[in-house]
Amino acid sequence: MAAAAAGPAVLPGGWPQTAAEQRGALPDEIVEALNRPVLRRELFPDPVVIESLELLRNGQYYIVRARSTDGAEGYAVSNEDKMYVLWPIFVDHLTNFFKGKDARDLDALVQQAFIDRSYYKFQSLAIWVPIASAEFAILDLLGQVSGRPVGELLGDVIRDEVALYRANNFRGRTAEESVRLIKERYERERPPAVKFKVAGRMSEPETPPGRSERMIPMLREALGDDVVMYADANGGYDVEEAIRIGRMLEDIDAGFFEEPCPFDDLWATKEVADALEIPVAGGEQEDSMRRFRWMAENDGVQVFQPDLFYYGGLIRSIKVARMAEAVGRPCTPHISGAGLGMLYVLHYTAVVPNAGPHQEYKGPNRDIPFEAPPGDLAAVNGVIQVPTGPGLGVKIDPDWLAGSEVLSTLP
Repeated sequence: MAAAAAGPAVLPGGWPQTAAEQRGALPDEIVEALNRPVLRRELFPDPVVIESLELLRNGQYYIVRARSTDGAEGYAVSNEDKMYVLWPIFVDHLTNFFKGKDARDLDALVQQAFIDRSYYKFQSLAIWVPIASAEFAILDLLGQVSGRPVGELLGDVIRDEVALYRANNFRGRTAEESVRLIKERYERERPPAVKFKVAGRMSEPETPPGRSERMIPMLREALGDDVVMYADANGGYDVEEAIRIGRMLEDIDAGFFEEPCPFDDLWATKEVADALEIPVAGGEQEDSMRRFRWMAENDGVQVFQPDLFYYGGLIRSIKVARMAEAVGRPCTPHISGAGLGMLYVLHYTAVVPNAGPHQEYKGPNRDIPFEAPPGDLAAVNGVIQVPTGPGLGVKIDPDWLAGSEVLSTLP
């Protein structure tokens, strides 16, 4: 009897291994992935005209409020780490750009906001973080109007809960202390996966020297064989050293190796990816759809990681996921800021088939008073339930919002 055909091999951490003949991108599929609309406009038979888009500040946090001419409101919390510098771009440009626009055209509006008044010259975080913040609030507005969660506005909801990996950053500490702290956090939270930092950031010398190569085998021994491990170099290595450290990560069955080389050196990253069996991840700092397309067509990374703020929001990031899916690769997003960033990851993962087995988790934020049933973004046994209410599914305390300052448009 002939043996049954084997299914696709699965690499450590649950990433599917793409057969060699499937690794080359299919350009027609990628073009289709880019051109297909994301927002389900057919859910809105009538225009949803944006009356105003405001930026509020409460302490260190920045909140976007979108209002329609029919009186509906949507809210989103921005990336406070970046918006404290970038808020003038938001109030000078986006508050006026979105006014009077039909929110049903959000796919196109995201790109138009980038080009309008030559704001493309602010390419990267300077323009995309404000645009992402606006998009999140407008999606919440549309969800309030339709009575649907954001996931249903963007695709077919395929998950109602999301498994996590716990991010850890103990650079500057010894290998022994880093392992101890990671283990203590793991034992408190019991996530199914952890991510740890190796190397120095962006080719800076690692401190203390030799920390990573000591830490890697120690950490596997400390956590045992059942915990999935991911490693992040933040662009810390040249090609030769990245390959050497990557071999050590392969020895402990790590799930992926993130940004082994400086993020803008796509060619060095590909060289490392070609040399290793472990999947190489990248894209956190990326702002260009064309460079993500290059990664897909050239197998430049095996795990795509757009940051939902840095890359400009859910619509653009879902397009990256579609390109990755066309070449058989996962797209698990990065999330920055300590506000309510996990909220956006949950809605993304709810509808993206190739989101990967675990999503980034940096801990809960209770500085902002909110409710987000059914689970209020609480991690239980390494899993968070996707909010089910309309829009983003979060209700921010109205008294806290009332105490916020509305930032004025620049003169």
